[in-house]
Amino acid sequence: MTTDRFDLPEPIFVSVGGDRVATYELTPEVDVPSADVVFCHGTPWSALVWAQAARHLSVGHRVYLWDMPGYGRSARGSQVRTDLATQMSRFAMLLDHWKLERPFVVAHDIGGAVALGAHLIHGRDYGSLFLWDVVTLDPWGSPFFRLVSEHRDVFAALPASLHAALVSEYIAGAAHQRLDRDIVATLTEPWISDEGQPAFYQQIAELRPEHTRPIVDALPRVRCDTSIGWGRQDPWIPVEQAHRLRQLLPGESSVITVPDVGHLSPLEAPSRVQQALDVWLASP
Repeated sequence: MTTDRFDLPEPIFVSVGGDRVATYELTPEVDVPSADVVFCHGTPWSALVWAQAARHLSVGHRVYLWDMPGYGRSARGSQVRTDLATQMSRFAMLLDHWKLERPFVVAHDIGGAVALGAHLIHGRDYGSLFLWDVVTLDPWGSPFFRLVSEHRDVFAALPASLHAALVSEYIAGAAHQRLDRDIVATLTEPWISDEGQPAFYQQIAELRPEHTRPIVDALPRVRCDTSIGWGRQDPWIPVEQAHRLRQLLPGESSVITVPDVGHLSPLEAPSRVQQALDVWLASP
């Protein structure tokens, strides 16, 4: 693995709900009819997780990504809300800003809850939705999540070296097989600055299961085709949730499980994920 998979254009900064949001747009070199594809990332990542897949799809499609406020190159700080309900509303407003009426949406981790919330609560329509290792069904939130929620200020005050080691191990632990050291360093880097350390614990403390329960109740009312992808060895969200999710969604959702892969399918098995996205976009 090399860090060239994180290559994205310089962000276009827009104001969404009063917060500065880093957005990224990739367009085909040849002007041909294509679908609009939007990627949503999870925690503690940013749009970089989807960079390689976005580059792959941009050969034939218009592709949009964003860093949720609190992540990546978007606004951070104690005044920036990072709870799921707020991110759902922001995503709905961002789709309006992009003037996308029925995009194809790819979502990972909490990005799945955000995309579903924009659809089910805020009324945005999608051409189709591909959910990868998503945070939606109970239970979610590891013991580490609960510990941080109860002791956020203590963690935020850790010595910088201990904090950096903790974040690095936490991120590396999302994968089933060991990630390249440079990949882990790139994903860790935003969280180990003076600003990044409190922001890391803030976003964990503000993520609460009560914000996904209305989504779960509304899953039978999803209005678009859905596909589900999951790492079979996901250590954070067990693969059985993929099959539970399929049962709750209307229609005949396809489920793809990727062997020997953990929670970071886009980075652990990029070719397999890209192949799945190609088939998904080519479907009638």
